[in-house]
Amino acid sequence: MSTPDEAELCYPHLGNSSCRRIMRSHSVSVLLHITLSSISVLTVTLNLLVIISISHFRKLHTPTNFLLLSLAVSDFSVGFVWIFLILLIDGCWFLGADWCVFNTVLGSVVASASIGTVVLISVDRFVAVCDPMHYQTKVTKNRAKICIVLCWVGSILFHCLRLSNIVENPGQFDSCAGECTIYIHPVSRIVNIVLSFIIPFSIIVVLYVRVFIVAVSQAQAMRSHVTVVTLQSSLKVNRSELKAARALGVVVVVFLMCLTPFYLVVLTTGFGVKSVSSYSFVTGLVLFNSLLNPVIYVFLYPWFRKCVKCVFSLQILKSDSSEANIL
Repeated sequence: MSTPDEAELCYPHLGNSSCRRIMRSHSVSVLLHITLSSISVLTVTLNLLVIISISHFRKLHTPTNFLLLSLAVSDFSVGFVWIFLILLIDGCWFLGADWCVFNTVLGSVVASASIGTVVLISVDRFVAVCDPMHYQTKVTKNRAKICIVLCWVGSILFHCLRLSNIVENPGQFDSCAGECTIYIHPVSRIVNIVLSFIIPFSIIVVLYVRVFIVAVSQAQAMRSHVTVVTLQSSLKVNRSELKAARALGVVVVVFLMCLTPFYLVVLTTGFGVKSVSSYSFVTGLVLFNSLLNPVIYVFLYPWFRKCVKCVFSLQILKSDSSEANIL
């Protein structure tokens, strides 16, 4: 029979060397586990549908959709980060120091890859809207694939280098058994904020402001009928690209809204302002964005809804299903 004090320990048999668990009522604990588990399952499932759809159907093999595929892969990975968050919900880490490091590196890499992919999406829409006549030659499938690979490789190398100290010495900053503590040097934090927040977010905002300005001018031109006959074909291209830009604009805006609070909290933490509750909230907000992206696709992309129907009706198993015109 364990005493009340022992019940609060992560490892009761270790006594004072064990960390203490966060004590909650049974109903609150069950509700949190159900909520977080549901988010994790939905995040993995919906993003897996995006990955299958774009990978399987050849009509969707466009540079823009390849970027969406990269974003879906990072969001799919975040679904597994949610699992680790569930394991830490009571303040106890039972998987050991190596898995603690893996969780940290995985979360950092996928977040960085997501940010890089959104930058690439902004560049893609900027070229498509602001220079539509040369879009097909400037933005090709191979160039999109190369940029995606460089984005992921760069994210992996950067964070492995940034976190090399904890990778080589896992668990060295744990003060008690059952803790998952990561110490990052202040200089490394500043570099990460500059490279993962200030520079990419500035690029995203500037490019989409330019896209918005062009979109407004195009709308005014179409209303005033000032477009000459010789430019009707290019206007038609602009209209379709503007529609895609608006849809992706929603993804970008939601992305910025979810990630900005996290980096603001990281900045204030660097100045000595610490709040566990606020940090947990903004971290959860970042992870929740990975669930929101495929939900946005459901409402804004008819092709995604058609793909989901094909998957669940098992039409995707037919030999010629990859050639289906789902656009």
